[in-house]
Amino acid sequence: MTKPLWAPWRLEYVQHADELEGCIFCVEAAGKVPVDSSMLVHRGNDALVLLNKFPYSSGHLMAAPVRHVGALAELTDAEALELHRLSVAGMDTLDRTYGPDGFNLGWNLGHIAGAGIVDHVHVHVVPRWSGDTNFMPVLADVKVLPEHLLATRDRLRAAWR
Repeated sequence: MTKPLWAPWRLEYVQHADELEGCIFCVEAAGKVPVDSSMLVHRGNDALVLLNKFPYSSGHLMAAPVRHVGALAELTDAEALELHRLSVAGMDTLDRTYGPDGFNLGWNLGHIAGAGIVDHVHVHVVPRWSGDTNFMPVLADVKVLPEHLLATRDRLRAAWR
């Protein structure tokens, strides 16, 4: 039986994502975020990996090109390859660090498809555990994350190969 992955707390973020000051991927790529509050896990030549500040689950990563590009078809071959490789490396890092039972990987292309940031393409790497959906988000509009985002960032930075 299919188990839904409910994330009702993300609606407020998606509805107001256009109000953000600048593109989070570009701000992180430019090194404009203080190290202690940066969500950057890894930076490659053409792409980078960030923790999602509004995660579906603990360890929810996003891989994005360094270059500000809004359409999947506009990625260079080098960007597409590095995004794929960083997604795989992210899964490996999460697997070794947290041992999830599986992963969801996906592109939300366009606002109607759920993209909170529509003008800078990115792929989501979401670790999943058996039983990770529960009554808290549905009844209490609360997501329980067992670890602070900065602690997760530090663990994943240290474990990245």
